Amino acid sequence: MAKLRHIAIATQNAEETAKFYVEVFGMTQLSSIETPIVSGAFLTDGTINLAILDFKNDQVAGAERGKGWSGIHHIGFEVENLEDIAQKLAAAGGSPREDINQALGMGLGSGRHGNAEVRYSGPDGVMFDVSQTGWVGTDRRSRKS
Repeated sequence: MAKLRHIAIATQNAEETAKFYVEVFGMTQLSSIETPIVSGAFLTDGTINLAILDFKNDQVAGAERGKGWSGIHHIGFEVENLEDIAQKLAAAGGSPREDINQALGMGLGSGRHGNAEVRYSGPDGVMFDVSQTGWVGTDRRSRKS
């Protein structure tokens, strides 16, 4: 069974937003990210990984939202097998976000990228990542440490 393990919030002020979730909700900051395509922070409550992301271009943010959009950007599910979930998603109307996967260097067969392997969209347009290895700061990844 898939487990919800990741929520990503897009923002234009990642430092301030991360500070809010740490100070108000007691989340722990695991790390920061600063690359040419995205900056931000990864937080956890021990079960869920919360990514606070400031996208630097429209391609990595997704053209329908763009880099200036703020709000819940995508969620992530830890799955047992990437190939099995790809088949289930295709049968149910989900599709890989090839545009974003390419911009991030993700996708089936491309290896790991950060905490997720592939980004998809469901039939309702909601974006989500799938990961066979999980996210840093979540139950499974915490047990590996």
